[in-house]
Amino acid sequence: MVQVCVNGGRGSGDGALVPLSPGAMADSAAEAVAVGASDIHVHPKSPCGEDTLSPKAVAATLEQIRSQVTVPVGVTTGAWAEPDPAARVARIREWTVLPDHASVNWHEPGAEQVAAALLERGVAVEAGIWSDTDGAARFAASPLGPRVLRVLAEVTDQDPDTAEGSARELLAALGPAHGRPLLLHGEEGGTWPVLRLAGRLGLATRIGLEDTLFLPDGQRAASNAELVAEGLVQHERARRAL
Repeated sequence: MVQVCVNGGRGSGDGALVPLSPGAMADSAAEAVAVGASDIHVHPKSPCGEDTLSPKAVAATLEQIRSQVTVPVGVTTGAWAEPDPAARVARIREWTVLPDHASVNWHEPGAEQVAAALLERGVAVEAGIWSDTDGAARFAASPLGPRVLRVLAEVTDQDPDTAEGSARELLAALGPAHGRPLLLHGEEGGTWPVLRLAGRLGLATRIGLEDTLFLPDGQRAASNAELVAEGLVQHERARRAL
């Protein structure tokens, strides 16, 4: 499974190719699905381009994307979009249109409460476990661990020379991960080395403008679809090299 991460926390300063409006997100997601993405992770945006959990923005984003694709669509619940855990939970309970899944960063304050609120509403949870945090230990002790959809092993090491090693350390720290499926991915300079490692290990991964703006050869990507197409090639090539 290759998930497309459509936009992340990027904004207009990252270039016009980053989709920020619901319509642009939907078009970009549909193009990525057309070349092989089988799942979508998106950050709904406020009118000024900031990540938001507001019911209006979440509904508009999901409705636009679902008008063009039929694959599962997930959203972020990152603390940067709503720093107060209680307010984050309140926002989730106000959603009028529900995503198929939502990511919860387990190192963030209120992660357990946020995950519980999502599960109560019937929204599947992706447990975001970042390297260089206590997320893996907290997730291992979580009673909600066995109930998550998958674990997003997120490698924050952006150095292409060390990101693979950091990824292996993160996977070791995760251990059995409550038996849940793993999706391994990197970011910025570590994106492509970690994606190839996911291929060699037979793990799901993700690729898109949230994680990187560049192709493996250093050229700037033209779209999420271009990143997904190349990601599928790299992932399969690494898998076959075993």
